[in-house]
Amino acid sequence: MKGLLFAQTVTAPLKDSDYINMEQGDRRKTKNFGKDFMSRLQCVFSSTPASTDLSKHVKHNPDEVLMWSQSLEKLLESKSGLVTFHAFLKSEFSDENIEFWLTCEDYKKIRCSHRRASKAKKIYEQFIVAEAPKEINIDHQTRETIKAKVQTPTKTCFDEAQKIVYGLMERDSYPRFLKSDIYKSLSSKPLPGSVKG
Repeated sequence: MKGLLFAQTVTAPLKDSDYINMEQGDRRKTKNFGKDFMSRLQCVFSSTPASTDLSKHVKHNPDEVLMWSQSLEKLLESKSGLVTFHAFLKSEFSDENIEFWLTCEDYKKIRCSHRRASKAKKIYEQFIVAEAPKEINIDHQTRETIKAKVQTPTKTCFDEAQKIVYGLMERDSYPRFLKSDIYKSLSSKPLPGSVKG
């Protein structure tokens, strides 16, 4: 009897409302995953002093750590690299750059125009406007261009500012990160299974 009921529920065709509910559930899971990930990051950042060895809080693959020195792009592609770099920037009180860059990456994925407009306004107020809580270092012309674009935001309205911030991190923060005690301590760890001679 149970097998018959199971077969009936599995073979029953889905209604449009079922697809909508499933899609909304997926969005909630994705949203919650993002929130969970960000809250874990915040826990690591708030409970980890800059001098603390980050390897106690984040697992690092030694091969991956060495790849971080190839480029900022390689560093940001690595989840543990991103966490470590964010913690380093936070220790230097310049984490607004990476936060803006990450926020822009998420913003570009928004498809709903209503959500895009709402998010664009929040990004503008948080990072772009003069005296914003996490104001990024961009020129006046770029700031004014974004101010105009935010009125009818597109997927690319923050691209120029994102390029500027990426350039700042690449020229300034990234080289300092590679010379930092955080990076040196992680990159000098022996590979697993290596034998001391």
